[in-house]
Amino acid sequence: MAERNIAHLTATEARAELEAGTLTSLELVDACLARIAERDSDVGAWAHLNAEAARKSAQEADARRAAGKSVSPLTGIPVGIKDIIHTTDFPTEYGSSVFAGNQTSEDAFIVAQLKAAGAVLLGKTVTTELAFFGPGKTRNPRDLERTPGGSSSGSAAAVADDQVFLALGSQTAGSTIRPASYCGTVGFKPTFGYTSRTGVLPQSEPLDTLGGYARSVDDIALLFDAISAHDPADTGMAPGNRPSLVDALAEPGPKVPRFAYVRSPGWPQAEAAMKAAFDDFAGSFGARAEVVETPLPAEFDEILRLQQIVQFSDIARNYGPIADANPDAISAKLKEIIAEGRTFSSSNYAAAREEQESLYEALCAVLGNYDAILTPAATGVAPIGLASTGSPVFNGLWTYLGMPCISLPLIEIDGLPVGVQLTSARGSDAALLRVAKWMTTDKGARG
Repeated sequence: MAERNIAHLTATEARAELEAGTLTSLELVDACLARIAERDSDVGAWAHLNAEAARKSAQEADARRAAGKSVSPLTGIPVGIKDIIHTTDFPTEYGSSVFAGNQTSEDAFIVAQLKAAGAVLLGKTVTTELAFFGPGKTRNPRDLERTPGGSSSGSAAAVADDQVFLALGSQTAGSTIRPASYCGTVGFKPTFGYTSRTGVLPQSEPLDTLGGYARSVDDIALLFDAISAHDPADTGMAPGNRPSLVDALAEPGPKVPRFAYVRSPGWPQAEAAMKAAFDDFAGSFGARAEVVETPLPAEFDEILRLQQIVQFSDIARNYGPIADANPDAISAKLKEIIAEGRTFSSSNYAAAREEQESLYEALCAVLGNYDAILTPAATGVAPIGLASTGSPVFNGLWTYLGMPCISLPLIEIDGLPVGVQLTSARGSDAALLRVAKWMTTDKGARG
């Protein structure tokens, strides 16, 4: 009998085996480390690893469990941390030589929560340059000649390649959802303000959102239940406790869900094969779901540019001084965006911010009639080459509107993944995960 691949388990499956005593946390960590040793010279998902510290943390988790002490759902589960998130145990270099060896004195709020939950911090995953378009060393594990997407390149690739069970990412335009689509894993960006950004490299305060990667919708719930405590220091966070996503997934999902099939303003930039595959997917549900092709209101035609005005203006404000002080260490693309961001006036920025709410209100009529919007996660399969990380045109508008999004690896074109993106109203994260779980079970697309 062939030896089973422990590293390929979902986090939920791993947790169940830890609780049953059929696996130890040390075995989980060692399985991840073995996979990294086998594959990461090709994939390049990790910026920093500490195998000794990870094994020690796993042993401590095992000892706690063996002693009958209380444990949390994430106790002993290996997790990767995107290298824009501050960690005292590893350098935080933001994917830039400007910050080589940078060591922070405090953990990010979200990292402190992971530690309190007993997770094993396996290491820091590669990010693009300052979480923008400048590629890092990571390659797509499904095809090493293709981009993994960005900016959360290493996190998506590591989870997709069985190198870690869960990983943190972030999204200001499409930095969580697009890599999930390209690498063929589950990626989730919650409602704006759902998770803390204290101790995370700021790019655009009105847009920045922490996201995550996993191999199942249940895993996403497990991760976000552990990292969504309210942080008073992050004024963008919605106050109050979050309902348990794990408990929400235990509730029945919709018997016959309703989806608004939205092609969005990015549709003309999509590849023909993706368009055909997505049309086929949207038409595949039969009586199991109601899928209604739904155009966006006319005022959405300029939404991608509005998102760019906000993002690029803030990049100029936050990254401009870094580029000015280190011109030889900053990519030409980032310099170009900083220059463009500096062309927008304060009134341009204010108007783009105001449109966030008016456009969201215009969309509410659609959101109120459907369980979720069904839309592509990317323009097609991961592009060949490592010089760019692909286009966020299917992501930026939903980020701009502050809505939760999830990418599900349910379509393949010529053996390569394309994500199915679901998005819904702000604050409907639990309901979105329920319908996403429906779609990934026999009741949904596989029925």
